[in-house]
Amino acid sequence: MGSFSFRSGNAAQLLRIPLHLLGAAVTTVIPRVPGTWVFGCATGVGEGALAVWHEADAAGVQSVWLVASADEAADAARRGIRSASKRGLRGFWLTARAQVVVVTHGAGDVNRYATRGSFLVQLWHGIPLKRLGLDSPATARSPLPIPGLARLLRAAYRRTQRRIRLLPAASHLVRGRLESAFGLDDARVPVTGEPRTDVLLAGSPDERRAAAREQLHRLVGDLGERPVVLYAPTWRDGAPDPAVPSAAEWSAILDVLRAADATLLVRSHPLGAGDYAPPASTDLVRALPASLLADVTPVLPAIDVLVTDYSSLAFDTALLEMPVVYLAPDVAAYARERGFYGRYRDVAGDGVATDWTAAASQIAAVLTDPSEAARRRALARGVSERVHAFRDGRSAARVTAAILQASRGGRR
Repeated sequence: MGSFSFRSGNAAQLLRIPLHLLGAAVTTVIPRVPGTWVFGCATGVGEGALAVWHEADAAGVQSVWLVASADEAADAARRGIRSASKRGLRGFWLTARAQVVVVTHGAGDVNRYATRGSFLVQLWHGIPLKRLGLDSPATARSPLPIPGLARLLRAAYRRTQRRIRLLPAASHLVRGRLESAFGLDDARVPVTGEPRTDVLLAGSPDERRAAAREQLHRLVGDLGERPVVLYAPTWRDGAPDPAVPSAAEWSAILDVLRAADATLLVRSHPLGAGDYAPPASTDLVRALPASLLADVTPVLPAIDVLVTDYSSLAFDTALLEMPVVYLAPDVAAYARERGFYGRYRDVAGDGVATDWTAAASQIAAVLTDPSEAARRRALARGVSERVHAFRDGRSAARVTAAILQASRGGRR
């Protein structure tokens, strides 16, 4: 099973209620310092928070990154970012004193007990395809069989999300989804573009690909000039990935990789589960877990084909017009239990693979048939035009400007 689920997360939240109440009381008497910001990200020093940090730093904002481990602190130091632990009194004090708090996942990205009263910026971590927040029945899943507890959890979630002062959206289409999922009004969800994707638009396509390939070589070993296929399934609330290949499916996958002289990178979700090791060790398949690369976005220009189910990476890679093979063996059940924004086929098109044998055949077609690759690039371009209002790599700058204006110029 995965390391986290909504049920286990909600159980932990119930146990933390006394600490939340204490934090709320203390933060009412601690004054926040104008012009001070704290940043946090559940996956480390990266994603949209890093893009906004660079813009805020250039604007003269006094900020500190709150980290969860010594590795994250070392990463921040390598980037020249001042950091401190988000835990303990130090993390509480820094969060409680900051005028602006910037997160990508939730209040736990910083010190969760000290965000009340701040200008809370929720950048989120991808354009949603699957329903989330208030739109998803999974969010308020009860950890105990107590009547009415799920309704109380849902009410608590709605109340907590109302603390968000700014939640940037990639487009007006995405804006509607975020407003509904977080229970926010239009004023708090401006269409600025998504900061986490700015790195996909920086420099020329050749420069982006060269930099991404170099980073991949350092992480997973030399790839030469071989095509790279990335498998990145979405999180399934702690349940195993139903598309983990069988021995026969591994055989089909390896046949395709050999024929195309390609490499498959497997990136299971940080909170997911599944054994993705082929039956025998092979250089054709390499792991790219979050423990090796916390933020996958910067290496996406090095990828030639994405294989996914319901991940927001399908929207990120659309900016690159990347061919996508959709592998979703449980699409009907997932639609019933979790639900989608719009129709899945509007994003995935027809011919969604339901097993790896079919997916391997589609991967082979993309890698060997230029017309099929062009068809899927056109599908990706259509997706991008629907969900991305900006393609200029300046989304973080717009978000930072919106924060500074709405928080009344948080400068030193």
